[in-house]
Amino acid sequence: MNEFELLRNITIGQYLPTGSYLHRMDPRAKIVAMIFMVAAVSFAPTILGNACLLAACLLIVWLGRIPLGYAFRGLIPAIPVLALLALMQLLFLGRNYDPASPVVFRWGWIVVTAAVGRLVLVSAARFVELLIVTSVFTLTTRTTELTHGIESLLRPLRRLRVPGHELALVVTIAIRFVPTLALEAERLMKAQASRGGRFDGSRWRVVDRARRLLPIVVPLFTYALRRGEELIVAMEARAYTGGAGRTAYATLQGAPRDWLAPAAALAFCVGMLRAPFPF
Repeated sequence: MNEFELLRNITIGQYLPTGSYLHRMDPRAKIVAMIFMVAAVSFAPTILGNACLLAACLLIVWLGRIPLGYAFRGLIPAIPVLALLALMQLLFLGRNYDPASPVVFRWGWIVVTAAVGRLVLVSAARFVELLIVTSVFTLTTRTTELTHGIESLLRPLRRLRVPGHELALVVTIAIRFVPTLALEAERLMKAQASRGGRFDGSRWRVVDRARRLLPIVVPLFTYALRRGEELIVAMEARAYTGGAGRTAYATLQGAPRDWLAPAAALAFCVGMLRAPFPF
C-alpha cells in the first residue's frame, strides 16, 4: 500500500497549522527571508558551510513547530535520483573537475578525487536544504497569504509594466497544484493496479520504476489540462479580472517584529558568504 501513498511524501504546497511564530508572520517577510536563505544555500560551496546551513534549516523547522519526520518526508521520493546523480558525478567527473585535487580512489578508468567527493556532498546537502526551506515556507503559509505577499512585493514594479498580480496568481496556482496532482496520481495508480497493473518493485531501480509509471503519465497530463480548464471557467464565471484597478478584500499589515526574520536571514546570508570556511 506504500507504493500508492504519494501525497504523504509531498510536503511542498501543503499547509500545516501549528500556530507557530512563522505561521503568524507577515507573508512578505517570509518571502524575503526565504529568498535570503535560498541565496545562502546556492552560494555556499563548502562542506562546513552546508553543515551550518543544515543546522539553520533544522532551526527553522523547530521554529515552525513542524515534526522533523514530516519535514524530511519529501526527501523519500528523491533519494534514488540523488543517489543516481551522485554516482554519475563520481564516475564521470574524475580529474576534469579539478586536476590539482588529490586522488582518493582509483579503479581502472574510474578516478575519484577529493574535489569530486566534496562536490557530491555539497550538491546533496544543497538539495536537502532547498527542499526543507521550500517545504517549511509552504507548510506555514496559506495560499491566499502567499498570493497577497507576492503581489504586494511586486507592486512597486507596476510602473515598469510588471504584472505583479498575474505572476503571484501563477506561482500560487503552480504550488497549489503539486499536492493535487500527487493525489490524482495516487488515484490513477490504484485504478490501474485493480486492473492488473504493477507498480511494486525496489525504489532503487529507477529505470524500472519509470517504465512502470509511464502508463499514468498521459491520463495525469490530461487531468492537469482538464483541471486548468475548469479553473479558467470558474474564474470567468466569477468575473475575475486582473491587472490595474483591482482591489483586495484583505490588506496586509505587518508588525515590526515580523521583519526580524528577514533581517536575521540577511545577516546569516552575508555571514555565510563572507565566512572563510576551510573546507
